[in-house]
Amino acid sequence: MGGKVVSWINEWTGHATSSADDAQATAASDATNAIPNAPAQPTDAPAPKSDDDEDKDEDKPSAKELTKGSCKDWLCSKNAGDYTRDGFGEPTKNNDLSYIFYSGNVGKPWGSNIQEVDESRACEYEHVVRFDGSEKDPWTITFWNKMGPDGKLTGWFGHSALTIRIQPGETKYVAFDSDSQGAWGAARGNTLPVNHWGAYACTWGEFDFGNNGNDGWVGWDVSAIEVMKTDKEVQGMKICNHDGQGCSTITNLGKKVVNAYTNKEEGVDGIGGRHPAGPARLMVNIDYDE
Repeated sequence: MGGKVVSWINEWTGHATSSADDAQATAASDATNAIPNAPAQPTDAPAPKSDDDEDKDEDKPSAKELTKGSCKDWLCSKNAGDYTRDGFGEPTKNNDLSYIFYSGNVGKPWGSNIQEVDESRACEYEHVVRFDGSEKDPWTITFWNKMGPDGKLTGWFGHSALTIRIQPGETKYVAFDSDSQGAWGAARGNTLPVNHWGAYACTWGEFDFGNNGNDGWVGWDVSAIEVMKTDKEVQGMKICNHDGQGCSTITNLGKKVVNAYTNKEEGVDGIGGRHPAGPARLMVNIDYDE
């Protein structure tokens, strides 16, 4: 990703990976290389889901009412150990593998390590991302773990840990449990485009929160690798730390790329933002342009 080894590097199609030894956050990488025999799926049809995942349809975002809290500012932080896990499922242990095959916490049931939270509760969680919507259109954002419900590098083949709709000018907050690695995809409308394998073919935001295999480091990046392998539109996205540092940016149609992945950087490490163990507060602009 961007200097500290996080737990994904350009090998699964996204990017976020880490290795504590040389402490350098990287990103995940091209799935096509990581999975030479990717499951064949009809064009624009999501991959089939496992039993544990069958109710997490990306076309059916959760309509649950969000619990209110008492945060005066979502950026507020707490002492280590004081953050809540309320709403998350049981955490899963990492698989002790390295590099792109490292699997941290995917939640039990799968995907329960990612949840939408109300702004007034955001400060209670250790790793939170703020999403600012498009100024013009409704968008859909789907989140997944790098490792799919089958325990393989298949998380982005039609699976959804969480799907949210974000209206023009709207802001939403999503919390991630510690040691979570994966990505989100964002696209205009009600569904994410997919390629002929059934993999999400849009711009991704890749994440690695509190990686236990890398001393708790956090990493992130924007990637257009998958969408650039198709003839589909490249969506704009910008991810920054809350202080405006570590930005990873791709503008609409891929006209400008800063510290982010395109198909030309596939397999390259060290792109994106990162910071040491501790609370993460990231800010994301979708439909981003300059």
